[in-house]
Amino acid sequence: MRAEEIREMSVDDIAARARELEEERFRLVFRSATEPLEDPLRLRVIRREIARLKTVLGEMRRMGQAAAAQGAAKSAAGKGTEKATKAQKSAAPKRKPARATRG
Repeated sequence: MRAEEIREMSVDDIAARARELEEERFRLVFRSATEPLEDPLRLRVIRREIARLKTVLGEMRRMGQAAAAQGAAKSAAGKGTEKATKAQKSAAPKRKPARATRG
């Protein structure tokens, strides 16, 4: 399945398909431990398709969060500057604190 095809699917469909493939992958890995597989490359195909699904799902979620944050910032901007800065702060990505170095 191509990324363009995945992007046309709904978020629920993508998540369901990823779960199905994870289950199939688990069964294949389990079976490969006890007997040789007819198509051992199927594991690679499944793993890559799961990665594609999760990548597109992550993109969709980030785009949804970004759109929601922009909408919140716009609506808060009309109500007052204090609320706008709170909305902008919540939309900003969180950073890890700098590591202390010993010198």
